Amino acid sequence: MPEEIEAPTEHLHETLHEEAHGHGGGHDPPPSWISQVALSAAVLAVLAAIASLHAGHNANEAMLEQMKATDQWALFQAKSIKLSLVETQSGILKALGKESMDGDPKELDNRKKKLEDDKKHAEEDAREEEKAAAEHMSHHVILARSVTIFQVAIALSAISALTRRKSLWFGSLVVGALGAFFLAQAFLS
Repeated sequence: MPEEIEAPTEHLHETLHEEAHGHGGGHDPPPSWISQVALSAAVLAVLAAIASLHAGHNANEAMLEQMKATDQWALFQAKSIKLSLVETQSGILKALGKESMDGDPKELDNRKKKLEDDKKHAEEDAREEEKAAAEHMSHHVILARSVTIFQVAIALSAISALTRRKSLWFGSLVVGALGAFFLAQAFLS
């Protein structure tokens, strides 16, 4: 059985403790604005989570609506086939000199009319579902863009804290504002 390799971590723990409490041996204490960086990064993370949740919801809704549209198009096809069969049946009966199978000449016309109406409604429903799916997908794209921008802003915040460069933090706030713009755009459209 191989022996476990132990890495001496005492020095690492001491350094982390000193940095956390501002007692770094010869190091400058963290600037006062670092806590504001952490707070802004937390706010950006919350906004990213909200945008991500809504982006996922919109993607799911778009998929469900597209499936409903597909079902309606299948119904449209079925009604088209049935209508074609009724028209073929009517043609055969006329060729044989009969008006209908059960003696009612309007029965075939009524079936044709009902199938045409059903077909028209199926097509309208399919188009409405496709439109709704496209709208949800459009919202998903805007929200996904927002999530990506928030993630970039969070990364810039982390880099600014590590490098102690306040300009990077301001840059993260600007990028975060752009993410908030896309988030607002998704909710307002």
